[in-house]
Amino acid sequence: MLPKRSSFLVFIVFLALSVQAQMPSQTADIIIKNAKILDGTGNSWFYGDIAIGSGKIIQIGKLAGWNAKKVIDATGLVAAPGFIDVHTHIEGDEVKNPEATNFIYDGVTTVITGNCGSSDANIGRYLRKIDSLQTSVNVAALIGHNDVRKAVMGRASRNPTEAEMQAMESIVDKAMRDGAVGMSTGLIYIPGTYSTTEEIVRLAKVAAKYNGVYASHMRDEGDSVVAAIEEALYIGTAANMPVQISHFKLSGQQNWGRSRETLPLIMNARKNGLDVTIDQYPYTASSTSLSTLIPDWVLADGQDSIVARLARPSVRKEVTNYMLARLAKRKLKHFSYPVVAYYAKDTTLNGKSIEEVNTALGKKHSAKQEAETIIEMMEKGGASMVFHGMSESDIKAIMRYPFNMFASDASIRVYKEGNPHPRGYGTNARVLKKYVREENVIGLEEAVRRMTSLPAQKFGFADRGLLRQNFAADIVLFNEAEVGDRAEYKNPHQYATGFSYIIVNGVVTVDAGVHTGARAGVAIRK
Repeated sequence: MLPKRSSFLVFIVFLALSVQAQMPSQTADIIIKNAKILDGTGNSWFYGDIAIGSGKIIQIGKLAGWNAKKVIDATGLVAAPGFIDVHTHIEGDEVKNPEATNFIYDGVTTVITGNCGSSDANIGRYLRKIDSLQTSVNVAALIGHNDVRKAVMGRASRNPTEAEMQAMESIVDKAMRDGAVGMSTGLIYIPGTYSTTEEIVRLAKVAAKYNGVYASHMRDEGDSVVAAIEEALYIGTAANMPVQISHFKLSGQQNWGRSRETLPLIMNARKNGLDVTIDQYPYTASSTSLSTLIPDWVLADGQDSIVARLARPSVRKEVTNYMLARLAKRKLKHFSYPVVAYYAKDTTLNGKSIEEVNTALGKKHSAKQEAETIIEMMEKGGASMVFHGMSESDIKAIMRYPFNMFASDASIRVYKEGNPHPRGYGTNARVLKKYVREENVIGLEEAVRRMTSLPAQKFGFADRGLLRQNFAADIVLFNEAEVGDRAEYKNPHQYATGFSYIIVNGVVTVDAGVHTGARAGVAIRK
């Protein structure tokens, strides 16, 4: 016979078990168990579980007694918010590959498009298209100054009239009301390069009324980079709005080491109260149009005008001398640094440098003849290129700056099409492998913060970028010892590895490393 005290304890235990048995268990759509959780704040990781339901995070912690339709055992995996790529150019390619596989396999669940001044001029229509198409990633958009200018003025190289200025302001205003997250400029591209600073300020002020961000591909990222940064900072100050400087870098061998000069400009602006941040891709090569090699004035008024100008011997000679002078500044003897990413007129040249293209065409091995080859390619419509010419030490110096985000500056890739920059497949994975795991340039928690909460805060995504209760369930699960990029310049069409599960708005989009075909992304409106 048990003593009275023992009998009482047995009764209490029995009662507790009976009550627990009668309590309904909590249910979720998905339970992630035993994860090493990095919540996106930059704080240290902790072990726990995550419950997901109706597209949201329901609970985070040690979740005993929960039931779910799907249970993911995340033992050995890091759970983090879905990565946000703040600088992409997906317009047109969403239709070709709505599953956005290159982004998804790199841990990206949200992209911001409309960068470098290039967007759909009708943002409302564009975001409705995204909702209708249903992509695998969430999509937010900037309104692009170049396309606003084209809609009103074409490719004209002149200042707008007051009526044209007001028409451009009206387009920006409507775009912001329709959900744009800000306005972008591409000041090395036509027709943006023809605009004055004050034209941009007037349009930026319109976006600022709606708490938009000013994102800029500056006028120069090489010899005149300081003046270009100062212009971007001035525009943000004059318009009283946050600034995002795109793909912050130093182009050309003659500018290597100047991050010591450019980063303090950003730091001082922040000290003086300007909300300025930057983004970066972790590669020593850039990618843009072949047209950036020739003078801006040649590019005005469309392809027919370009061809007509280049047909004049005096113009051809001037353009050739211009390119040769720029090559000499780089201290190079040949055009070995521009590599063809995609040339519609002859895709067999994809992946070759201009020097190699020139040789393949049986021409004289000289810089002057290579410049002529560039002119001929421009006469046939131009090409997209990869440009080699940045310093690894500058890459690392810029990466250490805490208010710097990672961005691919890429589109949705069509697998095996062209020879694009590898950043479209491996930006985040490269950071996590090369710069976190192998070289310890920054820590894992800090890298994840730059990929998640920092961009979410900058662009006003109130319910993304952190693992928090009631936030959208955009979640990546990756193996920190295995995550890495495989895309290379000569063989770019290779997906990143190490991302085991990707969840977008509560829907499993990558399951055990394989894209499920799910397309749960939505258009994000400001």
